[in-house]
Amino acid sequence: MSANKNTTLKVIAERAGVSATTVSRVLTGKSREYRISKKTEDLVTRISDELNYEPDILARSLRIKQTFTVGMIVPDISNPFFASITRYVENESRKAGYSVIVCDSQEDTKLEKDAIRILKMRKVDGMIICPVGKESKHISNILKQNIPVVIVDRYFPEFDVPCIVSDNYDGSVQAVNYLVKNGHRKIAFIQGVINTSVNRDRLKGYIDAHEMNNIPINKSFIVGEDFGERNGYIGTKILLNEPDRPTAIFGTSNLISIGAIRAIKEEHLKIPDDISLIAFDDQPYFDFLDPPITSVRQKKDDLGNISISLLLNSLRGNISYEKKRIMVPTELIVRRSVRKI
Repeated sequence: MSANKNTTLKVIAERAGVSATTVSRVLTGKSREYRISKKTEDLVTRISDELNYEPDILARSLRIKQTFTVGMIVPDISNPFFASITRYVENESRKAGYSVIVCDSQEDTKLEKDAIRILKMRKVDGMIICPVGKESKHISNILKQNIPVVIVDRYFPEFDVPCIVSDNYDGSVQAVNYLVKNGHRKIAFIQGVINTSVNRDRLKGYIDAHEMNNIPINKSFIVGEDFGERNGYIGTKILLNEPDRPTAIFGTSNLISIGAIRAIKEEHLKIPDDISLIAFDDQPYFDFLDPPITSVRQKKDDLGNISISLLLNSLRGNISYEKKRIMVPTELIVRRSVRKI
C-alpha cells in the first residue's frame, strides 16, 4: 500500500484518543523524554503504520528551521576506535530524535573540507568533528557561521569550542613506565600523524617518561608518520633491523600495533620472548590474540556520549559547560605481551 499523504497527526491523534502533540512526540522518538507510556507509544506507532503515515520532514524543517540531523566527520571509519565513537553518537542521537550523517575524511584534509561543505548543504543542525588535525582554518570558518560544533579526539588549542579528548599524555607515560618497571631500556615508539595534537601528546609522554626514569632517548627508535596498519608494519620492519634493536615497541594506535604484530611474525620472532609490545587504544580482540596484547584503553563510550550530549545541549540553547576541553582518563590494561628482563 502506498503512503497516504493525506494522513495527518490530527487523524492519528483522533484514532488513538490522544493529542496531536503526543503523536508528534512519539513519532519523533521523544516518548522517553516526555514520559509517554509504552502502551500509548505502541498504539500511536501501530495506527501510524496502518495509515502509512509519512511525515513531511522537509516542510517541518522549513517551518521550524531545524533538520534534526547531526553531521559527524571521522578520519577513518574502518578504524574500530572511530567506529565505536560513531556508534555511541548515533545511539544517543536516535534517542533524542536526531539522525546522523557520517562522513569519512580518510585522514585527508581536502576530503574533510568537502565533508564540511556537504554537511552545510544538507543544513545539519550541528557537527561533531574528529579532525584530521593538520589544518584548522576551514573548521574555524564553520564557527563564524554560528553552526554548533564539538571537536573529538584531536584538537586545536586556539579554538574556543568544546572538545573531548583522551588523556593521551598520561596514557603514554603509563605505558613507558610499565615497560621500564619490567626492565626495558630500549623502547621504540611508532608514532601517528605528525603534528596532530594526539601524536604530540603521546610523544611528549614517551619523552617525559624516559626523562623521569633517567633513560636516554635513541632518536632512531622514533619512527612512523600515520595511525594506519601499514605504518606499523613498515616502522616495525625498520626497528627490527636496527643494529641494536629495541627490546620493546610502543605502537601508538590499535592499527599500528596490528601492523607491528604482522612484521614481528614475518621476522620469525615471538611476542614477548623476543620483543615486547604495548598498544595505544585497547580493542576487544586484543584479548584473543596470542599472546593477548597489553594496551592503553581509551574510554570510547565516554568520548562519544559526552560529545553528543554537549552538542545537543548547544542545539537546545543549554550551553552551561565551563571547561572548553574535557579530558577523559586512560587506563593501562596489562596482559601478556610484555616480558620482564
